[in-house]
Amino acid sequence: MDLIRTFYSELALTPQELTAITEKHEAITVKKGDFILTKGQVSNAYYLIEYGLTRSFLHDYEGNEVTIGFCSDNDVVIEVASFFQRNPTVENIQALMETRLWKIKFEDFQELFHQIPEFREWGRSWMAKELVHIKNRAIAMITEPATARYLRLIKEKPILIQQAPLKHIASYLGITDTSLSRIRKEIVHGN
Repeated sequence: MDLIRTFYSELALTPQELTAITEKHEAITVKKGDFILTKGQVSNAYYLIEYGLTRSFLHDYEGNEVTIGFCSDNDVVIEVASFFQRNPTVENIQALMETRLWKIKFEDFQELFHQIPEFREWGRSWMAKELVHIKNRAIAMITEPATARYLRLIKEKPILIQQAPLKHIASYLGITDTSLSRIRKEIVHGN
């Protein structure tokens, strides 16, 4: 419950509103390798990560897995298109290590969204921040070399280097495992 209170601490909530929000979250723990969401399902919840690591991935036109995102401590795990549009997802979300999550169901989110203006504002603010992040990532994939993208990822999500398989990191960066190994060697040797 401390995570929930901390997560929403920037909101000007009354104690009753904070209690209402907190009560709508359910703690769950998923094991390494477990799926939180699989292709074809409708996303009926989003999650706050207390600890752990997840990855979002899909399959390209040749059937290869392509990692499109990672979430770690204090992140929101959500498949936005499926959650809000109520359509089956094309993504999969999988735990890369044991992960403790606080789940909020779509119906509960909708109720809080309509009843608590501060919660609604938090949602809008979070979504705007995520849109900027996605836009910056798309621009970086086009304008920056892989080494720069890798160094930024290390800075933003250091847990990935310790916990995520290199093949997932390489996929997320849009490069091969071999290229990532070369980049890592160059960084270590200062080239």
